[in-house]
Amino acid sequence: VQLQASGGGLVLAGGSLRLSCAVSGATFSSYSVAWFRQAPGEEREFVAVNSRTNGIIYYSDSAKGRFTIFSDNAKNTVYLQMNSLKPEDTAVYYCAADERPPSSMSSTYYWWGQGTQVTVSS
Repeated sequence: VQLQASGGGLVLAGGSLRLSCAVSGATFSSYSVAWFRQAPGEEREFVAVNSRTNGIIYYSDSAKGRFTIFSDNAKNTVYLQMNSLKPEDTAVYYCAADERPPSSMSSTYYWWGQGTQVTVSS
């Protein structure tokens, strides 16, 4: 299984970005796909997860109301639409996948993408 994360960049506070996570080498519908982020000097933090098996979606408190996770089955891709970005959203964002039920714990996920940098300037 391979995950390719993309879409990061530099944006002003209040702006938007859409991250993509392309999943290959797996039956897309059998996996939970999550987004995590890690800021310098901080631990990896859960952002959102989309279970492809039962449609369960949930978000961290910091993402709720501003971020949306959704998928395109035809493209085997999960997206993270991020609106109303804040400087504290600055981090490397990672997508992760596993066949186990969705979870906010990074230890649940076996496969990880390479990360994409998101920088929000004030």
